[in-house]
Amino acid sequence: MAETAWEWDETLYAGSAHHYSVGRLPYPPELVDAIRTALDLDGTGRLLDVGCGPGSLTLLLAPLFEAAVGVDPDRDMLAEAQRRAAESGATAVEWRHLRAEALPADLGTFRVATFAQSFHWMDRPLVARRVRDMLAPDGAWVHVSATTHQGVTGNDDRLPYPRPPWPQITELVARYLGPVRRAGQGSLPAGTPSGEGEIMLAAGFTGPTRVTVEQGMVVERPVDEIVSAVFSLSSSAPHLFGDRRPAFEADLRELLTATARDGRFAERRRDIDIVIWRP
Repeated sequence: MAETAWEWDETLYAGSAHHYSVGRLPYPPELVDAIRTALDLDGTGRLLDVGCGPGSLTLLLAPLFEAAVGVDPDRDMLAEAQRRAAESGATAVEWRHLRAEALPADLGTFRVATFAQSFHWMDRPLVARRVRDMLAPDGAWVHVSATTHQGVTGNDDRLPYPRPPWPQITELVARYLGPVRRAGQGSLPAGTPSGEGEIMLAAGFTGPTRVTVEQGMVVERPVDEIVSAVFSLSSSAPHLFGDRRPAFEADLRELLTATARDGRFAERRRDIDIVIWRP
């Protein structure tokens, strides 16, 4: 495939919604406690979760507020979020199908706006300005920086099962899709952009305040979960493989089965960084 400059398109996570729910490690309860304490939340106000995906963070934080709104441009992700909300009995959450660039979309004012593994996909200067205007004067923008598809890298002899063979998985994806990172209909040869701090200051925010949620807990993960973790990534979303997807999945499962023990892997959870900006 010829290298194509990246711009957002609706296929970014096409086919990944179910895999996202299965293959991503859930955010820990300690994240709720850290955000509650850092922002002195008391059950009042509203939450806006931007780029909410299948609602992983939205549903976790919703009990801290009177109401919550999750927005995402992927209909399948929102359908998965609605399913998970129904399963958990969450009733004070609204889901809206729209891009962050379309905000404020008459959604009103919020006490907190959260971004988790999503801001880098957006027109960041535009979204920062628009969301700032949606926050209450004493509100906060919260960026949850986490890697949830895999655990801590490196050797760890204390794990009860082998670590998933992530380097070999990366090589297998490249064998099918090429060496340049894919994303939607384009590619990201240099990866996703950085420089969030300068963008936030230019938009009029102050801060940031940083909080780290330390984890280190060991989790066991079956082969099916690692398969879903791979398909949950924009760089290896199911649609990218086209009619070669069955062959890729067969090769992936063969690799995982050969390296697992009794069909299981183990990983140590990564720490989560919380970056808080004030309007």
